[in-house]
Amino acid sequence: MLVRDAMSTVVLTIGPAHTLRRAAALMSARRVGAAIVLDPDAGGIGILTERDVLNSVGLGQSPDTEHVHSHTTTDVVFASPAWTLEEAARAMAHGGFRHLIVLDRDEPVGIVSVRDIIRCWAPARQHAPA
Repeated sequence: MLVRDAMSTVVLTIGPAHTLRRAAALMSARRVGAAIVLDPDAGGIGILTERDVLNSVGLGQSPDTEHVHSHTTTDVVFASPAWTLEEAARAMAHGGFRHLIVLDRDEPVGIVSVRDIIRCWAPARQHAPA
């Protein structure tokens, strides 16, 4: 199975000037665990995850004054829609993260998460002989 078969195409895109509270509200409303951050001034595409928001709050920072740009991961590993789920899982395990932005012709077309991969693999594994 390929990344294109598992990825979510419901992609939340936010800007670097959003507060973490606004980003969290948007992520919650869309029921997603990550948002693509488009920052043309900083060179392109980054990602903000629920863990980034949690880490900030855990440090005692205010989600009302902290901005997305201070918590965005910009050293992003991108997936291709043509990657296998094994390739995506390997990249996530190697990098220690749970989301990959999927690019097609340098444009974000989706996000694939560990949950997406598990959702695809679980039914296939249930029917495999023990």
